[in-house]
Amino acid sequence: MSAPATSTEPMNWVGQSIRRVEDPAILRGWGSYVADIAARDRACHYAVFVRSPIAAGRLVSVTAPAHVTLVTAQDLAGVAQVSPVLHRPDYVPAPMPALAIDVVRFVGEPVAMVLGRTPAEAEDAAELVDVQIEPHDPVLTVRQATAPDAPLVHPGPFPGEPNTVIDARLTTPGFEDAVAAAEHHVHLTVESARQSAMPMEARASHVGIDRASGRITLHTTTQMPHVIRTGICDTLGISEDLLRVVAPDVGGAFGAKMSLAREDLVLVHTARRLGRSIAWVETREENFLASWHSREQEYQLTGSFTANGELVALRADLVADVGAYSCYPVTFGVEPLMAFAELPGPYAVGEYSVRSRGVITNKCPIAPYRGVSRPVQTLAMERLMDTAAAQLGLDPVQIRQTNLIRDYPHTTPTGMVIDPSSHLEALATATQTIDVPAFRERQAAARAAGRYLGLGFSCFAERTGYGVPVFAARSMGITPGYEKVDLAFDPSGNVVLRIGASPHGQGLRTTLAQVVADELGVDPAVVRVVHSDTDATPYGWGSFGSRAMVIAGGAARMAGAALRPRMERIAAELLECAPEDVELRGGWARVRGAGAAVSIADIARTAYHRSHTLPEGEQAGLEQSALYNPLGTFSNAVHAVEVEVDPATGEVTIGRFLVVEDAGVLVNPAIVDGQIHGGVVQGIANALLEELIYDERGVLVTTSLMDFLPPTLAEVPRIEIEHLYTASDFTVTGAKGVGEGGLIGAPAAVLNAITDALTPLGIAVNRMPATPARIREEIRRATERSQEHRQGRSPAAAAGSATTASAESVPTPTPATVPGGKP
Repeated sequence: MSAPATSTEPMNWVGQSIRRVEDPAILRGWGSYVADIAARDRACHYAVFVRSPIAAGRLVSVTAPAHVTLVTAQDLAGVAQVSPVLHRPDYVPAPMPALAIDVVRFVGEPVAMVLGRTPAEAEDAAELVDVQIEPHDPVLTVRQATAPDAPLVHPGPFPGEPNTVIDARLTTPGFEDAVAAAEHHVHLTVESARQSAMPMEARASHVGIDRASGRITLHTTTQMPHVIRTGICDTLGISEDLLRVVAPDVGGAFGAKMSLAREDLVLVHTARRLGRSIAWVETREENFLASWHSREQEYQLTGSFTANGELVALRADLVADVGAYSCYPVTFGVEPLMAFAELPGPYAVGEYSVRSRGVITNKCPIAPYRGVSRPVQTLAMERLMDTAAAQLGLDPVQIRQTNLIRDYPHTTPTGMVIDPSSHLEALATATQTIDVPAFRERQAAARAAGRYLGLGFSCFAERTGYGVPVFAARSMGITPGYEKVDLAFDPSGNVVLRIGASPHGQGLRTTLAQVVADELGVDPAVVRVVHSDTDATPYGWGSFGSRAMVIAGGAARMAGAALRPRMERIAAELLECAPEDVELRGGWARVRGAGAAVSIADIARTAYHRSHTLPEGEQAGLEQSALYNPLGTFSNAVHAVEVEVDPATGEVTIGRFLVVEDAGVLVNPAIVDGQIHGGVVQGIANALLEELIYDERGVLVTTSLMDFLPPTLAEVPRIEIEHLYTASDFTVTGAKGVGEGGLIGAPAAVLNAITDALTPLGIAVNRMPATPARIREEIRRATERSQEHRQGRSPAAAAGSATTASAESVPTPTPATVPGGKP
């Protein structure tokens, strides 16, 4: 058989911006979400959870009229509390019951569940439930929680400060000597407000029962189907074979859907007990109240520098408010321990002394949200660089050039190995593209006219695609990391790739098909990716931490590479040539330099249906499994942002946003750009808008999109992206993860730009979000200090803000007195 004479197919599918296979169904409304599955189940009952209106107190009673189907903790006999394990001497567990037992620990904690034949009936039933709670004084801040006489959120015992559940410390041997020898010491405090991941689709679950077999199927919005199955079965005390977990289409996750939901425990247990299917669809208010918050942190840093700006030692005291309970499986150590290990980022810090704490409070528990601690870590280091540059009289770009990692592989003070990256090249590209001298000229002219323009940079390293070796170092009770795939042709020549990773909108089905297509010589259109179903896929760890393309992609490539020689041997037998003369491409096996060819579909047919004709030693079928367990690889990027600040309103307008990204091989450049765009938008939200606020009673007051403000098109500028490519032996495909980088780098660049804009007023913005109200308050304080200084009062006595620089030369912020020239 002869192959087609010409072909428009590219030599390689990897590197092509082909359209995502996931999109047509979603765009046409043909997707299948949990709520759709529930709607198709006419026998389904709907659940509503009754939640505590009190932040801390003794749960006295939960009652309802006789006609209400009420489930309380007393109905959950045999259900264990969720208590993820971290094998560390400083770890204090905080077990989480499926429903509150005896005490409530945050507003929104579930105390009961009611059922109805319709959502409206269930909501009406919930209104009839009477919850009696004896209130206690809540612990709402880290300072309250760690005071010597602080009330205990959990009984402990706490080996150190009250309510401190993680207390990690490290000091390198040469730290004190390096500090003593340094010529400058720069002190800085940065803060990040509590956030919500706020996925477009809130959490939802549907539990179905097969009465014949006794098996349960849970459709749920999760990033980790296999791990959630393990957590549920361990907690309920049942065999994992009894539970099938499926993640259908998921409308966004961002980390908030990777932790075990206590609501799912109640749903599965109750469905088994009653023998009926149950569905629960979370409201937006519930999502804000109880669906895992993130990133309420404060960092105190001291950088010790030489006269030329070299950072020779870094001291850090890091603290994270982790809420009331530990999250399964990664525990509430995830934020403080990531900050502990990765704070220096892309900078070659020689000596390091760090203390990092997790402190529990009477607030919603934290869990990973896109980037975890790294947006705050990056903010801290990038503000440190700008602050040090100002104090030492150096250019912000120059001080970064002095300190960025140059030699690879680089081992950090905490033992992380950073593989080849392009930090210096990315910074050079960013400064050239943004044209810093031209901006400074525009900035000077704007200042002379009473306008406040600023330019900010952010450099960072994004740890991605790390396997078991890295997670083992964290000493978790469950050690994730590897990924396994099963790859097989069917007899018609189509390909099925089964993966343990679980896509949730990032285009993984498309990119994995591109990787497999190159290995097997087929079109990506014939590759079907099966995922997110524990009955149909190998055990895997889901999608989080910018890992799926690196690890699942690596395993897919390994499986394809192992299967390819078998295809070549079968083709050689059919074509009567040597296997090394066979070329697989475009759906055909060709003899190099000759016209003879056989379709890959015919090779598959032969492998299954004419197995007696296969070469000696060949087994029937075309199937291959592979497991990939890498050390991990680092992406890197530089963000550069231009802003203008309105001193009257405090509004920040972003005029330009540049990303110079190095993510290695780009399997699908369009998808990579989409990931960066989405991350940057969330980073802008982190920097300027989004904040979860509790009042003095511990009541969350930001429970709707009227008061928790996500960015819209009006707040998001055009995002420019330039790509660099650094090859690394740390990844099989050459690809590095890119899912979190946009969010990691954006907040620091924006806050640096705001501070640069407000330099004439002596204002440094070190807390995010930098809302208009906060900026106006900083300007008001700067004005007062300036006026008091002109009236002869001591600037030190007038200083009133931890985030405001010295008022020695602060002018009154009016157009008439704003100086021109460079900062």
